[in-house]
Amino acid sequence: MLLTRIKGPRDLDRLSQEELDQLAAEIRSFLVDAVSKTGGHLGPNLGVVELTIALHRVFDSPKDKVLFDTGHQAYVHKLLTGRQDFAGLRTKNGLSGYPSRAESDHDVIENSHASTVLGWADGLAKANEVLAREDHHVAAVIGDGALTGGMAWEALNNIAAAKDRPLVIVVNDNERSYGPTIGGLANHLATLRTTDGYERFLARGKEILERTPVVGKPLFETLHGAKKGLKDFIAPQGMFEDLGLKYIGPIDGHDIEALESALQRAKRFSGPVIVHCLTQKGRGYTPALEHEADRFHAVGVIHPDTGLPVKTAAASWTSVFADEMVKIGHEREDIVGITAAMLHPVGLNKFAEAFPNRIYDVGIAEQHGATSAAGLATGGVHPVFAVYATFLNRAFDQVLMDVALHKCGVTFVLDRAGVTGDDGASHNGMWDMSILQVVPGLRLAAPRDAEQLRAQLREAVEVKDAPTVVRFSKGVVGPAVPAVGRIGGMDVLRRPADEVTRPDVLLVSVGALAPMCLEIADLLDKQGISTTVVDPRWVKPVDEALAPLADRHRVVVTVEDNGRAGGVGSAVSQALRDAGVDVPLRDFGIPQRFLDHALRKEIMAEIGLTAPDIARQVTGLVAKLDGRYDSEPAAAVD
Repeated sequence: MLLTRIKGPRDLDRLSQEELDQLAAEIRSFLVDAVSKTGGHLGPNLGVVELTIALHRVFDSPKDKVLFDTGHQAYVHKLLTGRQDFAGLRTKNGLSGYPSRAESDHDVIENSHASTVLGWADGLAKANEVLAREDHHVAAVIGDGALTGGMAWEALNNIAAAKDRPLVIVVNDNERSYGPTIGGLANHLATLRTTDGYERFLARGKEILERTPVVGKPLFETLHGAKKGLKDFIAPQGMFEDLGLKYIGPIDGHDIEALESALQRAKRFSGPVIVHCLTQKGRGYTPALEHEADRFHAVGVIHPDTGLPVKTAAASWTSVFADEMVKIGHEREDIVGITAAMLHPVGLNKFAEAFPNRIYDVGIAEQHGATSAAGLATGGVHPVFAVYATFLNRAFDQVLMDVALHKCGVTFVLDRAGVTGDDGASHNGMWDMSILQVVPGLRLAAPRDAEQLRAQLREAVEVKDAPTVVRFSKGVVGPAVPAVGRIGGMDVLRRPADEVTRPDVLLVSVGALAPMCLEIADLLDKQGISTTVVDPRWVKPVDEALAPLADRHRVVVTVEDNGRAGGVGSAVSQALRDAGVDVPLRDFGIPQRFLDHALRKEIMAEIGLTAPDIARQVTGLVAKLDGRYDSEPAAAVD
């Protein structure tokens, strides 16, 4: 196999055109076989095989910086830079599903949030200029989906201003992000995609006119002199050229020879250049091409021949939200949905099918989505903006200043909250409850099970004068966790087994960690430690009944799937201080560090967010209060 002979990009230099085509076929076969075993981003990588080969033949990585926006499509790049062991892809100690600096010097950026690559490229090109590194180049690959993000255009505005600063921007145009790309930019690219290229037209015209006696050559020169107007008529790439960016394309993104020619021309140019490549997401794999929703953007473990899942998926948090949104939509005509280019991943596809005139896909533009939601609310409807928890980080200012300041009734539904695991540091939704704590008037719900998700979503959309947030985990929704009582707005999930005047521990359980908190209570009970478990349901604001309840316990413990800094534990601690309740409090959550990719349960064990770990520490705390800490070691908790 040719692929096994590729240890680095320069090994590509000696391959013939025929061998390059063979290598491309081998890479596709490898990807289908490897990713079907582990899961991962299959469709995007199948679409950039030839493009990645061409990039590494034209540019000299790592001296030249080859950057990938989002990083979904970096598997081919990994294969060509010496990383061909995909057995542990996206698992602990295995390859990351995105570029990773820890893995290779060929990986420059590893933030898998979209639309950032042009900002990175602008900075790197400026650094080359300042340090007079004329033999260094920067090539940034960005998808048409990521071009819908405002950050990309902010960067383009700066890039275009420096007409003599070399920078190659490769637009990987496959008409999709997750699903089909939408909006004005998508329409413009579609025009470029479906119009005969200027260069082809001009070459044919030159051939004809130069054969025409007397008037042929002067006429050709006249037409060539007017090429700007002619280009706009034949291939209207004027949007890029009006910014001051040289445009090359559209190029067949699966023709290595054509790609190399275009990239070489761009590399030689002394300023910023757009190379517009047309690719096919999922290319070469029939099940992906036939999957209209997202062309196998991301898959779990599948059968490589059929593309069908090996295991039947149980009901997920996302699916529960999706079904309830449709029910609410039937009951209320003022409910509308908003997604940031992730209609299917966040579960709004069912709502879109039922109410096609009440769904808005803003593209990869979370900031715009939040402010547009404020406008919708001001206009008299109630928007539900469903987005991954990690991506709401990008719209914090809009949540604060546009939605909350104006007291707009907007509901944000945060999918993939907490530790998500295999997508790595940038996808863990561990910041939202900390960031949102500072927003005045905002109300935040963390459902513990499917029933509570349905109930709290309904409660959220009833709020008309403030932003509401409903956050839930990734994956399968667990069994129902019934309440045994209610105190204020809080559900009591467990009372002490024996009646005591002042129980030892008040355990505040946040969201989907309720089963684990009940397990903690069981372990403490075995140590003779009486425990009350409550689910606040709405963790912001802190329920007024919590402080008096805490005052009737010896210790307060909070457990949350969020960073400890500024999270629910911090909010509860402040509420107790404000109420004059002087009770020891221990807050358990995610440490403030970036977490490497691994299974969720592996990460939870690594950071000590498990029932035995927490029960052991609480046992020690109670023993210390009892005066047994130094003289009598705390009993072990199994």
